[in-house]
Parts: sequence; C-alpha cells; structure tokens
Amino acid sequence: MNYKKALLTIVFVFALTVSFAQANILNAKSPDEIGVKTQAQIELDNDRPLEYGYVDDRDILYKKIIWEKIVLDERVNFPLYYPIDTNNIGRDRRSLYDVLINSIKRGDIKHVYDDSYFNAKRTLKDVEASLVRIDTSDFGYEQFNAGETISPEFITKTKVDAAYVSEYRIKGIYYFDKRLGELKYRLLGLAPVVADVNTLNDDKPDQIELFWIFFPDARNVLHKAKTFNGKNSAVPISFDHLLNSRRFSATIYAEENTQGDRKIFQYINENALMQLLESDRIKEQIRNYEQDMWSY
Repeated sequence: MNYKKALLTIVFVFALTVSFAQANILNAKSPDEIGVKTQAQIELDNDRPLEYGYVDDRDILYKKIIWEKIVLDERVNFPLYYPIDTNNIGRDRRSLYDVLINSIKRGDIKHVYDDSYFNAKRTLKDVEASLVRIDTSDFGYEQFNAGETISPEFITKTKVDAAYVSEYRIKGIYYFDKRLGELKYRLLGLAPVVADVNTLNDDKPDQIELFWIFFPDARNVLHKAKTFNGKNSAVPISFDHLLNSRRFSATIYAEENTQGDRKIFQYINENALMQLLESDRIKEQIRNYEQDMWSY
C-alpha cells in the first residue's frame, strides 16, 4: 500500500514539473504545436501567482523601505539578463526586459511611472521615445537644405534593446509582523536601467531609469514568463518566483530617511568601498532588529 502511494506521488510530481516545461514538446507533430497547451491542460494547471496574505497596518511593528540595485554583470543575476538575442532562440525564452517592454506594448501592464514613488505616470510614447534615436548625416542635411527628400542611407536609427540593460533597481519594504513574530520582505517596485540613447556613442554612456512598475500590478505577467533554470531545464522559474524569493544578488543604494531619502553616494562621495560598507551597515541594522526582538 505504501509502495503504491509513493509511486502515485512520484508520478504526480513528475507530471507537475513537466507542465512547467515547454508544453507538448514530446507530443508535438510540428514545431508550431510546441508550447501550445490544450484547453484541458490550461484548466488542469490552474497556474497563477501565489497571492500575498493580508497584512493589517496594526500588525506592523516595524518597517523600513529600501532601494537596491541588481547589477547584471554578476553571474547569479544572469537569468534576469539573458537571452539578449531573440532571433535564434525559442519563443518561450525572453529576458526580463523583453517581457516588460512587450507587456507594456500589449497593454498587459497598464501603468508605468516616472519614479519609485509612483506619482507621475508615463505613456507608451514616452517610453519608446527613450529607446530610439534617429540621426541624419551631413549628406542628408545637404539634401534637406536643397529641398530634396532625404535618402534612407543617410538616416541612422539607433535603438536600445535588452543588451543595453546594465542593472535593475528595486524598491522593497522590510516589516516585522507581530502576529507571525518574524521579519518579512515585500517587493514594491522594479525599474530597468539602460544606457541613455543620446549618449550611446560616448565612451561611458549615461545610465537612466527607463520606467518604474508597481510590482504587485505586474505579477500575473511575470508569473507567465519563465527564465532558464540551469540546474534543470524541465523546471523553468517564473520571474515572479525568482524576484519574490530574492534569488539574486543586490546592493542597497538608498533607504528612507530624514534627508528626503537621500542616496548613499550623496553623502559618501567617490569611495566605492565605504559605500559598500554603508550598504552592509543598513542591511545588518534591519536584520538585527529581528534578533533584538528575542534578546532579553
């Protein structure tokens, strides 16, 4: 009897893991059928992000809002960066940047903002204007001044894509839930940082926050989009799971404070080591709060 239960458990887990891989890849009769689920599979999966539990304001004994940066040069953060070339890879694999941009264009993410306080909204036209630069050569200007139509070969169009994303900035809140008696973290906002299209030809292009999204508003989109799992490609990880479980390396660059939430580099100038130590100090201060709650 126990043997049968164990066998059923293994079969169930195997079926669940396969459902997260490329759907129908072993049963497809043509490449077009790969990744296409039947209606029965969709209903059986019932796949949606795990909802956040309700937290009453009276249950929050302590909170601290922090801003962090996820530098994509670090190997552990590669799942957020790659793939940057979507021409020679499967349709189900996209970088986080492509997922966000395409979702905004389709209208799946309806609200994007100028900053991490989510006060002023940006439109799709505003975002697209930050991604494209059109230059005209001297020969093109000569044609224009002569009243002629500018030839296409004299017009250069530069576009910022996933390869130009240098980091992501996130806003989150650490809070102590007195009902549960533990320190918890909730992700609030996310912003891709890209090279300024107007300085791409410079030796060191300027970096700008392209837009901010309110993370809970984008969870359904990020749950459907999967990133590559290097340990087992049959079980890809959703971006929602990856970010909520903090499976990345990040450094604090600001905390809420009296001086208008000033950033670390504003009061520690041109000293990367001291800035990093200050980031660690803020992190330890938050962690020690939970430890001190149980110290007598």
